Amino acid sequence: MEHKNGKFSTWLKTSITARMLVVGMLILVLLIPLQFVKNLIYERGARQSEVIHEINEKWGNDVILSGPILKIPYKTFKTTRLFNEATKKYETNTETIIKTAFVFPDTLDIKADVKTKESNRSIYKSVVYTADMAVSGTFPKIDLSEQDVKPENIIWEKVSVVIQTSNIKGIKSSMAVNLDGTSLPLNPKFTKDYLNTIQSVVIPDFDTMAKKEMPFTFSAKINGSERLQFIPIGKETKVAMSSNWHSPSFNGNYSPMDEGKSISAQGFNAQWEVYQINRQFEQVFFHALPDLTNFAFGADLIIPVNEYQKSERTAKYGFLVIGLTLLVFLMIQIGSKMYIHPFQYVMIGLALVMFYTLLISISEHSSFLKAYITAASAVLLLITVYSRFMFKGWKLPALIAFSLASLYGFIYVIIQLENYALLAGSIGLFIILAIVMFASRKIDWGGNE
Repeated sequence: MEHKNGKFSTWLKTSITARMLVVGMLILVLLIPLQFVKNLIYERGARQSEVIHEINEKWGNDVILSGPILKIPYKTFKTTRLFNEATKKYETNTETIIKTAFVFPDTLDIKADVKTKESNRSIYKSVVYTADMAVSGTFPKIDLSEQDVKPENIIWEKVSVVIQTSNIKGIKSSMAVNLDGTSLPLNPKFTKDYLNTIQSVVIPDFDTMAKKEMPFTFSAKINGSERLQFIPIGKETKVAMSSNWHSPSFNGNYSPMDEGKSISAQGFNAQWEVYQINRQFEQVFFHALPDLTNFAFGADLIIPVNEYQKSERTAKYGFLVIGLTLLVFLMIQIGSKMYIHPFQYVMIGLALVMFYTLLISISEHSSFLKAYITAASAVLLLITVYSRFMFKGWKLPALIAFSLASLYGFIYVIIQLENYALLAGSIGLFIILAIVMFASRKIDWGGNE
């Protein structure tokens, strides 16, 4: 029995196949703590999202603005004939039903000056903004003949202006619409529609005003976060947005004009022009307003890629880093005829996993680049010194240090690239494969089997 155990121990120490099996099994085992690290990154990222949501809730959420819109009630009549059993005659009953027409402006011109700042809570931060908006335009002469609504059936004394926004809470100034020289204060109004609504008082003498085009203006100061959007309800909608935020992402169905767009470290400027022919809805709606949020456009004002996203992308290459590093040690073991105990492989693998926990914890208090350099340097130093005591010299540890430093540098380049990450990764892996094939060309793979 002892002879068999000794034979197995000798085979384990001298057989190339046995060493490869041991290293392969250790790599698979090390995927367990690596998965724990990935879960930790996910949990910390979820906590960040939760805190950012709380910050935005207090300051003001994203803003979608739609308006102003004329809300015009009118009468319709429903006639029914009923047979009266008592008189044995047919009687005609007429029921008056109040319906509503919503008239969009012919022209809509919006100028938005958006001042952003970073709001911090503990180690987390979010981008919030205050938007100063000046809105102007014209309403058309009122004509509801499309629905056979006669002027005498319009309830002129109850016409009002409505503005819809997704963020009433963020409004930081009193609002009033100036319509053809008449100031109309705006107040919140409950509605079951898709957006929160503020509505003006009834418009005095609107029957006279409605016989011609009606210019309007209003201004608003709104606190918001992450996103600012507008719905192009004008036949001709023009939006000019300026901000001190340096990395906007333009969203929606409509892109800003090239000649009106500029982005720099000091901020950005963008201009949009949307015409009725560019979108699929009319200028007058009857009965109820539709949900037009699919036509909204604007800008996202957020931090492009946070540290947790970068850490998550880095951890995806954990299997590659662990596998290639242990492969280097295996090649050294085979080429130098030196014995590396499985425990030593485990220690090296755990040191490689520790890189990711160091990266997460340091990046929460510093920039990702500093965290990456610090974590990589710490692991590199630890493994190099450990290798020095394993191999009783500096030649092989220097080779290991160079290989590991090159690998960490390669991974950092990949995660910084977006459009060319796949290309860079493929070329890098091809070069690594070529190096391994060249280094192993003289190994007698059948020896000691």
